[in-house]
Amino acid sequence: MTSLQILVIAGVALGSLFITAALFLHMSAVRRIPETLHSKWRLIAVLMAFFLISYLCYLFIYLRQLEFPVEIINATVFFGGGFFVFLVTGITLRALQQVVAHERQLYIINEALQRSHYELMQAYDSTIEGWGHALELRDQETQGHTQRVARMTREIARQFGLRQDQLVHVTRGALLHDIGKMAIADSILMKDGALTDEERVLMQEHPVAAYEMLSKIAYLKPALDIPYCHHERWDGSGYPGGLQGNQIPLAARIFAVADTWDALAHDRRYHQAWPREEVCAHIKARAGSHFDPEVVEVFLKMDLCRENSVRE
Repeated sequence: MTSLQILVIAGVALGSLFITAALFLHMSAVRRIPETLHSKWRLIAVLMAFFLISYLCYLFIYLRQLEFPVEIINATVFFGGGFFVFLVTGITLRALQQVVAHERQLYIINEALQRSHYELMQAYDSTIEGWGHALELRDQETQGHTQRVARMTREIARQFGLRQDQLVHVTRGALLHDIGKMAIADSILMKDGALTDEERVLMQEHPVAAYEMLSKIAYLKPALDIPYCHHERWDGSGYPGGLQGNQIPLAARIFAVADTWDALAHDRRYHQAWPREEVCAHIKARAGSHFDPEVVEVFLKMDLCRENSVRE
């Protein structure tokens, strides 16, 4: 047997194996295609089986050296191959059209979902802002305190490189920082004089009350750091957990500075507004005791505490 004959036999045999494997895979996939393509899918399987039979017949004739016009087999295979390519191309184009249509539908659905998500978040945030305003009214805070301290907390947090999604939770936490005071009796919350030791203990429970309220609301869990920890102090003398240093969440450390600034720089029912330079000096003096020194450093570089702004 010559090298050419061996090459022909090996090529036809390997081709037969490839077609057999392709036919098996093709039939295995029939359950995963749309029903509208089942008839054409089966037709392709028939053509593949035809090719396999033709290859085997050609191999048999070649090996047995039978007197048979091999050109007939060749012509039939070429014709079948052309029809096979035409059929597969048509099915592929139809499948691509369906894919494009599905992608277009998914795009429309995704846009609608994003719009709904945005509207839902807007509704959530509007509700949170309403809660913050209601807390101001009940606690007789300076009007606008909640919004101001939320903006300042967000601005300082941005200097620390927090991502946009983190800033959203920081803002929500700042707006709800005193929501735990809803659990405090009016006789304590709005008392003009100094609190008794017993009343002070009850007042210091409001961060725990905030945790119990907000931890049950899934989308507000990431915003808990400020309502729960904004009374913690850098030196560990705060409450409710006596956390110290970096044990205190960064958002709460930032808020503590912003809240102190706004509380002292504006009139309250129990004191008049301090001059800006005094507020800045007060915060600076408590860096390392009440406040995170790094947060104080960033805060003092803001316009509020710059010399020109203070003079204005």
